[in-house]
Amino acid sequence: MINTLAELEQARADCKKMVTRRAGISAGAAAIPIPGLDIGTDVSLLMALLPAINEKFGLSEQQINGLHPNRKKYTLVAITGIGSRLIGRTITKELVMMILRRVGIRVATKSVARYVPFIGQAAAAGLSFSAMKVLGNAHIDDCYRVVEQVLEAQLAVAGVGNAAPPVEGPYSR
Repeated sequence: MINTLAELEQARADCKKMVTRRAGISAGAAAIPIPGLDIGTDVSLLMALLPAINEKFGLSEQQINGLHPNRKKYTLVAITGIGSRLIGRTITKELVMMILRRVGIRVATKSVARYVPFIGQAAAAGLSFSAMKVLGNAHIDDCYRVVEQVLEAQLAVAGVGNAAPPVEGPYSR
């Protein structure tokens, strides 16, 4: 469980490195002109990557269910506010395919481009790398915002950082 902004920043940095590594694997698979290899690789990478990001931020389904009731409430409200379908849920192949459809133009272009020798394979690898980075980093940003909102809500309830407003009276000026 993340309890400080420093821990939150560390989780984000760790996850960004994880996304970059997986994007590199995706790019390598996209450069190989074997039908279906790139999409299959992307699906399996995302099915492992998204839950790993959730876990790192303390937002897996099991972690959320184990939270103190107040923190769980703040977390669920924040997730709903962000509108993410990937946080706190089991990641399924269907869910990953839906996400890949969001970047469908890149995926389709990458699939066609890799059959053009050299330049097409490089373009497919670049598109694959960038699509994986975009999807992974967007999920990291969503998780970051959820945890940040939960931490802010907990601080507000605890009264930390909330100075009392100035009192207006006959002696104030």
